[in-house]
Order: sequence, then structure tokens, then C-alpha cells
Amino acid sequence: MLFNTLPFAYLVIITFGLYYLPIFKRIQLQVLVGASFVFYAWNFPILLLLLITSILLNAAGSYGVIHAANSKRQRAIATGSVIINLLILAIFKYAGLLGKTFFSENRELVDFLIAIPLPVGISFFTFQGISLVVDTFRHDSQIRNEKQVNSSFWKHLCNTSLFISLFPQLVAGPIVKAHDFFPQIKPKLLKNIDWDFVFTNLVIGYFLKMVVADNLKDFTFELTWPYFERLSSLHLIALLFAYSIQIFADFAGYSLIAIGLSQLFGYRIPQNFNFPYIATSFADFWRRWHISLSSFLKEYLYIPLGGNRKGRVRTYLNLMAVMALGGLWHGAAWSYMIWGTTHGVLLAVERLLKDITEILGAKKSKLTGLQSKIAIFLKTTMVFVLVSLAWLLFKLPDFKHVLAFFTALGNNQHIFTNYLTLVVIFLYSLPVVIYHLYYLYPIKNEHAVRNILKPVSLACMLALLLLNSGSPQDFIYFQF
Repeated sequence: MLFNTLPFAYLVIITFGLYYLPIFKRIQLQVLVGASFVFYAWNFPILLLLLITSILLNAAGSYGVIHAANSKRQRAIATGSVIINLLILAIFKYAGLLGKTFFSENRELVDFLIAIPLPVGISFFTFQGISLVVDTFRHDSQIRNEKQVNSSFWKHLCNTSLFISLFPQLVAGPIVKAHDFFPQIKPKLLKNIDWDFVFTNLVIGYFLKMVVADNLKDFTFELTWPYFERLSSLHLIALLFAYSIQIFADFAGYSLIAIGLSQLFGYRIPQNFNFPYIATSFADFWRRWHISLSSFLKEYLYIPLGGNRKGRVRTYLNLMAVMALGGLWHGAAWSYMIWGTTHGVLLAVERLLKDITEILGAKKSKLTGLQSKIAIFLKTTMVFVLVSLAWLLFKLPDFKHVLAFFTALGNNQHIFTNYLTLVVIFLYSLPVVIYHLYYLYPIKNEHAVRNILKPVSLACMLALLLLNSGSPQDFIYFQF
């Protein structure tokens, strides 16, 4: 069920009405869980069984950890639950990839493995289930409180069901950690809704998705083989820039909608984007892009591997390993792993250069105001260009097509360029450019922003939503 369809609007309206009715006050949680199940089962009802399986597995695992007789038994239950989560993810997401890679001669087996469906959102709700089990094992005070320890399994199951299935962020995040979410599970009141927060996030989110991303997709479809081979080099550069803008607008738009809708029902979920395309380093980029995934990988993988506590070489290896696995998490193709490994190498090289500078004791040269601005501009441009080039592996999962793209980029300078198309691409990209520039050069008069520019901007976005929305398409991150 897409966020930008009438069935979804009806689901939200009906759920909202029931949720805040006084007679349903005592079963608010169950109302929201029921709506989440309807949302997930809308197109493929059979896949609801997998979601329910995940909920039961992680509810039983975390409850078992809470009530285990000793630490050895706790560890065994937690480890077993995490392994089962990962096995389920591997079967449904990576069976086809592993079959094609290791059993290519057995055509029947490969066809069977490829036919296994990829449930939408499985990567996201699996990670949240793992978060619940691990946080419980770590004796997190927000989950293993006295009330939770003494609660019935039924209550714990209801809480787990809401945590894993909350429909605004169920299929594409942001990824929510158990220790952040569980303390919020309590009765909600209509009067406590932050309507300005909800409205702002929904309008900006829908605008980014329906006006920016859905219109740009009509141009970036040419960024696939063999269409790009007939385009000029300048056109290819424009399309690569447009795809960078599209993937940001698409995913950031989804995240903002999810954040706004969750607040409508009284739940705060984490910010997922923080002006990523003004990052001056790759570490800075990953502090700004898909923040919930970055923080999850850091907390549940990078730090347990040793983080930066095991020496410099181990730090570089940890960065590359975590990013490689993070890339593979995005999709069942080796190109995604190459994408993640590329970012891991860039992060490791960046860290290496920083370490060399510290070892040599080199002092930073003092730059004038203009020199500093030029340096920041050059760093930001370099990061954006390399990140954009890496996005090719998202758009072109077949590595041969990536190489073909670079061949066309180098050979097609002589082909005619339709400059009108480039102008239209830039106009649809302009809101995201302005969005990032506003962060770099904020208006000092906050009163004017709050009382004049913000209402005007939201009104313009609403008008464009009504007049210039693109044709609906699934969110890009639904495939993950």
C-alpha cells in the first residue's frame, strides 16, 4: 500500500478516528497493530505470516532473556534468536543470489531459490527484532524495567507487535531501536499531538516524493542500459546528478512522512537525514545519510567488532567490513556489496590520512575566510561527486552496465545535447539544492522564517503537490 494512494488515506483516517475514541482508549495499541497488519497484508496477504513469525520469534526471545535463570541461558537464547532472524533474512533475501553464485549448474535449484518472494521491508523489521533481543540481553534499563519484567507474555507480545509492525515506518524505516521505542508505549491523548510538526513533515515529505522524486524518475529511467549509450556526456552527467537528487528526495520524503504519521499517533521516531549533500567528508556523509541505519550498524556491529579500540589497522578493517555488510543489506546483488565496500574503503582511507596527520604532528595551516570557504566547497563537491558515482551501483546492479556507462561518458562528447531537458531536470532538482543551501546559509531573522517564509513555502509545496505531482511509483527503498 503506497503512502500516496486513497486506500492509505482511508486507512490513516479510520485508524486515527478509532485510535482516539474514548471507548477504545484501553486498546489503542491493538488498534494500531491491527491497522499495521492491514497495511502490510494489503497487496500480498500471505506475507503477513512472515511478519507475525518475526514478531513471535522476537517477543519469545526477548521475554525468554528477561526471565532466564542465569546469564549463560540468557546468552544462549539471545544468540539463538539473532541467528534465526538472520537465517530468515538470508532465506528470503539472499537465497537467489547464493544460488546463482554457488549452484549455477543446477538450474532447477537456482530457479527454485530465485522464486522465493522478497517480502517488502524484511530488512527493516528484521533489524528491529534483532535490536529488541540484543537490547534486552544488554539489560537495557528502558526495556528490562521492573514493570516489564513482571508483565505477562501477552503484554510483552503486544508491545513487541507495535514496535516491529508500526505501519508508518514498517517497510522502509527509519530503523527504530527498542530502547528508544519501548518507553513511549503508553496511552496517547489527542491534545498532545504536535500538529505543526505533523503537518510540516507530511507536506515536505510528500512534496519531496511526489513532486521531486516522481518527476525526476521520468528522466532518470534513461540511466539504464542500453538507453544511456545514445546520450551525450553532458546529458549523462545531468542524469547522474538527477538520480542523486531523486534517491535523496524519495527516501528522505518517505522518512519525513513516516516521522509525521508516527507523531500523529503519539510516537517519536528518529530523524533519518540531515542535509547529507553538504557533507565535507565521508564520515560526515554517513552521519547525515540514513542516520538510523548508520547508528544501528555502529551500535550493533561496528562497536561489537572492536570499533576503533583495537588499533588503527583493525579500525580500517572494521570500517570496510561493516560498510560491506551494510551494502549487502541493501540488496541481494554483489553490486550492493561493492557499493558498501567502496564507501568502506573511502572511510578507511579518510581515517588513515587523519591518523598520518596526527602521527606526523602536522599543524593545520590557518586559512583566511575566503580560503576556508573555498576549501569547504571543494571538499563538499568531491564527496558529492564520489557519492553520486557510487549511486550508479544502485541504478545499474549489473557491473558490466556500470562500465558501459563510463565508456559512454568518455566517448559521447560529440552527441547532440537537448539543453531544454537539462533545464527541466535542474528545475525539478532545485528544491533539494535550495534545501541544502538554506542549511549552509541560514536566514538570520528566525522570526521572518517562522512567520513568513515557512507558511509561504508550505503553501507553494501544497500547490505543486496538487498541480505537478509525477506518476506514482514505489519508494526506492521498498526493494530493501
